[in-house]
Amino acid sequence: MHETTTPAMSPTAAAAPRTQAQGAAPKHSARQVPHPAVLAHLQRTVGNAAVTNWVQCQEDPGAREEARRHATDPTVHGEWATFRDMMAQAGFPNDVTDDAWQLILGGIAEQGQLNDEAIATYADRQEQRDHRASNTWYQELVKLIGNYLKIDTPTLALWSGGRQVSDYALAKGHTPLESTPFGSVVDKLTLTSDWMLKTPMWNVLSKAFVNHARGPVHIFLRAYNPDSVLIAQEVPQLRVVKALNPAVQLIWHPIYTTADGKLTEITKTLELAPDTPYRTRDECVQVLYDYLRLKHDPANTHSQQAHTEMNTHLTTNGNPQ
Repeated sequence: MHETTTPAMSPTAAAAPRTQAQGAAPKHSARQVPHPAVLAHLQRTVGNAAVTNWVQCQEDPGAREEARRHATDPTVHGEWATFRDMMAQAGFPNDVTDDAWQLILGGIAEQGQLNDEAIATYADRQEQRDHRASNTWYQELVKLIGNYLKIDTPTLALWSGGRQVSDYALAKGHTPLESTPFGSVVDKLTLTSDWMLKTPMWNVLSKAFVNHARGPVHIFLRAYNPDSVLIAQEVPQLRVVKALNPAVQLIWHPIYTTADGKLTEITKTLELAPDTPYRTRDECVQVLYDYLRLKHDPANTHSQQAHTEMNTHLTTNGNPQ
């Protein structure tokens, strides 16, 4: 996206071991700020045109103004200490923590312009999403922490329909992005009040996460939206991975939330059961839609959103309920 005047260097290279004479970074317990040499290099080489804009352009109000301030002075962000401590607890090296924090905040500051460009330039929603995800700071973040998106369980999990579905997948023994070492840290942070500035970061991370699939991938659907990141981005990328590795299989689960808030799955006979995997998306979605159409209790507020989204999708496709 941005041209640079110096050769690009990865954050890892920027944080290469420093000698004492060069001013080695202090141990984690004594650190208060990221190492200045690391921050200076990142600001020069990762999206440096954006860094220049922060200095030269008129400040935008609200979240964008705050994002610029945090990117140029990362440690004034109220969650820096929390991020630093959680990264230490998760076993991240200090230099990775420093670089990742700068890249996250730089990406948030950059994202507003990319969002504006996406709307102004593209009519197709996927093209808009692709442009938002072209954020060079977030791309560098993935290069830096990619190995920290690996899973400890045998199976990877994808989901749609609310964060509760992610927790359900984890309880079933599968690892969603939010439960990876890096994902679990970032998931606990607010970062910015404008979710449109950080959502593309999660989209970039999710694509990298899918690339770690080495076996069955369990996909949990409480609601089906063909334009969701899951269906429009993660599953297509997963199919690319599957073409290279036949061991990668897609296993689909239709999820329904009962009146008491419990998540369960739907059988072919439209009964609720603890575990009902399907081999194809169409089979899973058909069962999910049939249950929502025929058996959903309107008084069940826990599944009302899924029912409404189903009706909206069917109406859009000329099949009103």
